[in-house]
Order: sequence, then C-alpha cells, then structure tokens
Amino acid sequence: MPERGGRKLPGRSLADVMQAAPLPSATRRAWRPRRVLITRAARDHAHGRAIASRAAALGVEVTELAGNQVRLPPQPDERRAYAEAKATLAVVTAPPSKLKLQPIAPSADWRVDLAEGCPAHCAYCYLAGSLSGPPITRVYANLEEITAVLPDFLGAGRITSRSRHRSHEGTTYEASCYTDPLALEPLTGSMSALIRFFGTWEADAQLRFTSKFADVSALLDLPHGGRTRMRASVNPSAYHRFEGGTDRVAERLAALRSMAEAGYKVGLTIAPIIAAEGWREAYGELIALAARALHGLPGLDLTAELITHRFTPGSRDVLVSWYPGSDLEMDPEQRSEKRTRFAGTKFVYPPELMAELKTFFHAELAANLPEARILYWT
Repeated sequence: MPERGGRKLPGRSLADVMQAAPLPSATRRAWRPRRVLITRAARDHAHGRAIASRAAALGVEVTELAGNQVRLPPQPDERRAYAEAKATLAVVTAPPSKLKLQPIAPSADWRVDLAEGCPAHCAYCYLAGSLSGPPITRVYANLEEITAVLPDFLGAGRITSRSRHRSHEGTTYEASCYTDPLALEPLTGSMSALIRFFGTWEADAQLRFTSKFADVSALLDLPHGGRTRMRASVNPSAYHRFEGGTDRVAERLAALRSMAEAGYKVGLTIAPIIAAEGWREAYGELIALAARALHGLPGLDLTAELITHRFTPGSRDVLVSWYPGSDLEMDPEQRSEKRTRFAGTKFVYPPELMAELKTFFHAELAANLPEARILYWT
C-alpha cells in the first residue's frame, strides 16, 4: 500500500497477513451455529471461503446460497424464529455503507464492523431494536475492502485523535459496536487478521474491542505492536443470568490478564451497570475481583468505561419478546426520559441515582484499581 501523509502503512496485503495467522482454537465452549449460510458474493472472497471451510471442518452444516439475500424459512411463532436466527451464521459482504466509517462516541473515533449480530443471549442486548430483521449473526467476507479504507480516516476523528485528554491514543477504531468479535473468532479469524493489520501499520492508530468471552488463545502470540486494546465487558456474578451464553466474569478477567501479560493494552467495560437491589455490594465485589485478577502486572495500561443500563421503547419491546421470563427491570415509570442525538427516546436512571452510581464507581475504582483511567461515564 502507498504512503499517505507521511505515515507508513502496512507493507503486506491482508491476504499475506491472514495466510501467516494461526487458526483460532476451537474450545469446548466456543459457539457453534447450527448452520452457516454463505452468499454468492461472499464466496468471491478468500476470507469468506475460509470461514465456510472452517465451519465445515467443525461439522457445521454449510449452505451455499444462489444469491446474496439471507432468509430463513418462516416459523410459527416469534420464539422459534428467534431461536432459528440465533443458531444461524451468515457469511456475507459488508455493504458500501460499512466502508464509510461512522463516529462511535464516547468509545472511539470510528466504528469498524467485522460483523453484525452476536451469539450471546443478553437480556439487555444493545443490538435489540437497532438491527432490522431476525437476529442472524452476519460476518463479513470482504475484510480486505474494510481494512483498505482505514487509513483514509487517520487523524480525522473527534473522540481521541483531537481530544485534549485522549489524544495519546491516536486515531481509535472500535471493532465491537455491533458484535462481540471474540465470540466469533474461532470460526472467522477476523479479529486476529485485524490485530495483525494494526500491528504492522506504523501509524498513530489504535484498535479497540470489548468482549464477554474468554478464549483469547489465538490472540496472545500475534504481532500486535501495542496497537490493540482489549476490554473485558463485566458485570457481577449475581447478574450472570442476564448474560446467557457468555463466559463467566472470572474467566473474562483471567483472559484480560493473559492479554496484558502478552503486551496488550487492556480495559474494563463495566456494562450495563444495573442498579438492582444490592448493587453496591455486587459491584464492590466485582471491582475487588478485577483488582485481584490484575494484581502485580508490571506496566499495566488499564482503562475503565462505565455504562449504565438504558433502553429505548423499541429495544424494550424486542427484548420482552425474546426473553419473556427475564426479571431485568425495564419499567419506563422508574426511569428518566432522555432524547437521543437522532431525535429518539431512551430511558435512563433518574438523575439522583445516576449521581449516586457515578460517585460510587469513581470512588471504588480509585481505591481498588488506581491504575485505571476512567475514559467516560454514560
């Protein structure tokens, strides 16, 4: 690739990077879809064919679609339709809109999507209501096209690259806005490829991703160049019932330690903060657990991102239909109504409770994890 603006870009193509990358491990608890659908356009890309081959080698049924539309047979009820969609992985190509990166405040300058959808079953799922159609997980085959546009956005963001407090992070690219890339890694290898890309990109840039999963074995020995920050998305063990299909929080924290030992920048995404009865004790124990898991790491580069639980009318309706037995509080009468930047409505905790939560988390982190830089509270 040519040089732009005096910054040296990776000297190898993504195909070279991927060829050199080891396959992710297939752990006992790794997600296995019931079926993989691959579109005609996705089969034109080596990365798409590799995903399908990897799935077939693991015994997953792979169907080559004649066209580029992904549809499942109609089901008699919403619950069955949800289950069938959640058990499906579709290998598709990212549309042109995905190549025009969008800001992703307050996390990063830009959102880079490797996939849309997630195999987990979280009762508060952030994707509910924001993605149209059944919750099929779609992974992108045209990874070379996605990485090719990243240099065009260097230095142009407003969250870190032009921030007085976070400019040292450089231009940041968030890879986990619409998916959990680590959950898909044993089948896709996309995260490994992107980490290698950033590792050989001699630019003031940083890749970021967060996960509720713990299999980082494929990432530990990658030449990441210190340009990737992994964050573990964590909540108290008492709330694990709201995070179906994910790894336990202790396992996520152990994975985070392994990544830090491998030289990665790391972080905690405490999200969503749920102000249920006993929240002080629950989150106090969580932060203490994180402090024990990360204790004694030399040169630890640790951040914290604090995100309170919120929902929109649309996401609430979807989640209630997906998880009718959940006891997660989503009562608009107990919340404050807030307008979004897109003129929508979301329900957040009342101002008094928000202030109490913020004070608590800042104090607990300062006392137990003084190394942690709090990036934002929302």
